[in-house]
Amino acid sequence: MNRSSANITKRDFLKKCLAVSAGAVCLPRIAFTGTLSTWEQQKYRKLAMYQEETPRGIMCRICPNECVLKEGELSQCNNRIVHDSKLYTMAYGNPCSVNIDPVEKKPLYHFFPGSRAFSIATAGCNLVCLNCQNWTISQTGPDKTRNFDLMPDKVVNEALKNNSRSIAYTYSEPMTFFEYVFDTALIAREKGVKNIVKSNGYINPEPLKKLCTVIDAANIDLKCFNDTTYLKLSGGKLQPVLDSLKVYRDAGIWLEITNLMVPGWTDNAEETARMCKWLSGNGFRDVPLHFSRFHPTHKLQQLPPTPLSVLNNAVKTALSEGIKYVYTGNVPGSEVSDTKCPSCGTVLVSRIGFSVTYNSIRDRKCSKCGNSIPGVWS
Repeated sequence: MNRSSANITKRDFLKKCLAVSAGAVCLPRIAFTGTLSTWEQQKYRKLAMYQEETPRGIMCRICPNECVLKEGELSQCNNRIVHDSKLYTMAYGNPCSVNIDPVEKKPLYHFFPGSRAFSIATAGCNLVCLNCQNWTISQTGPDKTRNFDLMPDKVVNEALKNNSRSIAYTYSEPMTFFEYVFDTALIAREKGVKNIVKSNGYINPEPLKKLCTVIDAANIDLKCFNDTTYLKLSGGKLQPVLDSLKVYRDAGIWLEITNLMVPGWTDNAEETARMCKWLSGNGFRDVPLHFSRFHPTHKLQQLPPTPLSVLNNAVKTALSEGIKYVYTGNVPGSEVSDTKCPSCGTVLVSRIGFSVTYNSIRDRKCSKCGNSIPGVWS
């Protein structure tokens, strides 16, 4: 392979990597022609799972927020409501974003590289990140978005029709449309289609363990390694996310982790070192770690993009702590995106943007030294 091809121009990169944000242009252009649904058709379509009656109201047990709601009240994630003393999910069969993406966009670099992921999202999120890239759909509810009528069986059929190796539940927070994810994933698994969640990891252990029975891969946002920062930046806590990572690990789900480095918020070198040390010491050395560059957005538009030196230093820190596969993202033309054998250093998978240009992994092994390379390669 000609290594000079890595010197991609901005224009060429944009041609390859359109649709960084949800609901934009898709790669490749989607053949989906679903019909729009009306809000009254959706509102009380599906009873919520993991609900519990308490003296104060109906408690949702999906995530650590554990909202307690009275009649007509809406959950913090904007898509669960109490009706006739029962909790309903309003996010079922009504995605507001439907695209086909390269699986590398999730990002997943060790899971069927170069394949397509049929990607869906409904409105809503259980966190309130100041830096959210997709805030126009995550920080609202299904009653305020333009939605498609796409029930679980139709999602699977569309994925098959569009030659997608997997279905990705992504863009907003899939744990807030848990029932839709679970039912779709169950059908997909029967049809031989893989299931991926791109998630913030903010979910209680019991529902997560159930979800792990039907999904195949996950990329989890580990936003920082400081509980105070987690609360101020995202409205959540660190420990539930760490607990979720262990559940995915123990369930044998293929896992990759993303850490978005927000200047002045999550780019502290000492915290990065502590995070990498924790990952290394808790069985995540073989889990790919993606350091992602922040670009000004939502409520943090006054901040600059993450300096490349910060990302490169984070990569060095992770490698020094024994994490074997470390990447950078959102850096057109300057990504650390190639998969190298940690034993002999051979480049095994080469990438430009979201495109795989070279892949020599066979039978999960390095083509040069035979070292085992963790992942789902074929």
